[in-house]
Amino acid sequence: MVNLEWYRTFKSVYKNGNFSLAAKELFISQPAVSQQISMLEAHVGYKLFNRKSKGVEPTEYAKLLNNLIIEALDRLENVENGFRAKAFNANRLISIGISKHLMSSLGSALLSKFEFIDFSFHENDVLFELVDSKKLDFAIVTKQYDTFDTIQKKVGEIKQVIVGSNTIDASKLKSKIKIEDLDAVEHWLNDHKWFSHNAQIPHIKLFWLHVFNKKRPSMVPNYIIPSEYEMIEMLSKNSGIAVVWNINAKNFIEEKRIQLLWNSKQMPSTEVFLLSGKNDNLSVIFEKIELELKSVLG
Repeated sequence: MVNLEWYRTFKSVYKNGNFSLAAKELFISQPAVSQQISMLEAHVGYKLFNRKSKGVEPTEYAKLLNNLIIEALDRLENVENGFRAKAFNANRLISIGISKHLMSSLGSALLSKFEFIDFSFHENDVLFELVDSKKLDFAIVTKQYDTFDTIQKKVGEIKQVIVGSNTIDASKLKSKIKIEDLDAVEHWLNDHKWFSHNAQIPHIKLFWLHVFNKKRPSMVPNYIIPSEYEMIEMLSKNSGIAVVWNINAKNFIEEKRIQLLWNSKQMPSTEVFLLSGKNDNLSVIFEKIELELKSVLG
């Protein structure tokens, strides 16, 4: 009966020209290599290697045998490696870094695709450093990095919008937006209670910069809730307005738990990227995450 391990050992000895090197490559002992080559020689009926002072030299029959089996053996090993990689990828604990403000909308979308995920919350630059130093497998970021050691692909875009609780009558606001009376719009916004995920109001500042061309809004946030998704949840049960990512507000708006007050054309979209270190073992997982995020952000 043909033993494929004999041919695998033959291939390694032929390539390395040395029983010891073949043993290291195959993670078996040198006597085991010698035994398998002897059994193969007995099976084919020809001597395959001549011993030299430093290693071994293939006989003419070994050269012929190598030409006959090498392609078939390579194909078989590729199939075997493919099955191993799929099994590894299916059961492996993967680590994913993400902003806590995008966890509910983007991170949770991955739970149905993988059995084991270790999430951690950080902002863009820290996430990049953790992936670059191979302390994280993947990161979902809103900033593009110029690097040769990581893979980064755009998976979609998100945008900051103004939303409000359903208790607010927004008819006056929308009429002022329609005629582009920005002074009146800003005055209306300033007259309401504000929610923010951060005391420094970074989202609100960015919105005011692009839409009103002002570096800082005049309002002070009434409520600071350090998770955007939780902030929207609280907003839906109380009265107020907030600047949030549209992806976080989407389900709340569709379920009529809050209302969209303003999706300004002056507010640019922000690109979302999937980031990973260069690792062939992670390529299949990268593609799965990429496709899932694109479906959510599409």
